[in-house]
Amino acid sequence: MKGSKKAPNNSNRENAHAINQTNTTDQKTIDNGTSNATSKALSLKGVGAGITAAIALGGTLMAAQQAQALSALAVVNGITSSGGVGVSKNILYGDEPLQDLDVYYPKALAQAMQAKRTVNVSYPMVVFVHGGSWESGNKDEYAFVGQSLAQAGYITAVINYRKAPEHVYPDYVEDTAQAIAWSYNNASNLHADPQRFAVIGHSAGAFNALAAVSNEDFLAPYGISPNDISAVIGIAGPYSYDFRQYGGSTAFASTATPDEVMPDRHIKGNQPPYLLLTAENDKTVHESNTIKMTQALKDFGATVENGEIKGASHATSIGAMAPPLRWVNGVRAQVLSYLHKQLN
Repeated sequence: MKGSKKAPNNSNRENAHAINQTNTTDQKTIDNGTSNATSKALSLKGVGAGITAAIALGGTLMAAQQAQALSALAVVNGITSSGGVGVSKNILYGDEPLQDLDVYYPKALAQAMQAKRTVNVSYPMVVFVHGGSWESGNKDEYAFVGQSLAQAGYITAVINYRKAPEHVYPDYVEDTAQAIAWSYNNASNLHADPQRFAVIGHSAGAFNALAAVSNEDFLAPYGISPNDISAVIGIAGPYSYDFRQYGGSTAFASTATPDEVMPDRHIKGNQPPYLLLTAENDKTVHESNTIKMTQALKDFGATVENGEIKGASHATSIGAMAPPLRWVNGVRAQVLSYLHKQLN
């Protein structure tokens, strides 16, 4: 997956060993299956109008009528330990395969919930969307992002979404929008504050995140709008390129054109603030994608900040969020600095 100035290149393999150490994935560097998480998430049909969520939490299965009707007891019973924080696994945000997510809780909150103590504070919340050329990757491989952000005090939903080639644009963007809306609508039930709510995406996930948020048509079916989101962070995203020439064509219809699908050409609605980051040594996604997306958002009146992750490759621009790799580059510090400014 490329921008217009670089030929296809798989040179991120120099980072594959380090990223494998943290169960991370990079585009086309690691071949990943996505069926395991789906098989764990069972579905029950509820009664009543709206979205029916079936939630499998650490072996506790319950049906929630309406997306926002989470049972606090089921959440508590399902919390397990992961990376020093709490996590509820395989929560369904939709009825299709791969429409599920994991929620990571700061340690203090997880302990209070497990002890059934009254929680009188609310936490900021982040939704993370992983990359993988829209073909590979899954939420379990990006557990380190959820752990890292929860360790910093953010309730974090790490989502799955349907993949190419079985699903092409806009399916994975629609999934992303649905997961964002589910998380937003359920925030208070998770002890999160929907007024302090951010979305982060890496690589193809950054495309999904920006496409889902910057065009109000994707969020509208779920009753929220772009300016309900407090902040969006895109890391090394392919927001504006010709997939017919530079890769990723299986993720788009055979007759599709960049003008029909690239998010820099479909901005609509009142926008949240954005931070768009590039990786200094990225050989996979060209910086022109971020330059063009930034300009399009600014032309529309949005507030956009940019940053470069010094010393980062495409892989380590997300891999360095993992605790063992924080020394590799400054992506975690840059992300947390922006979140603190926008959500606290």
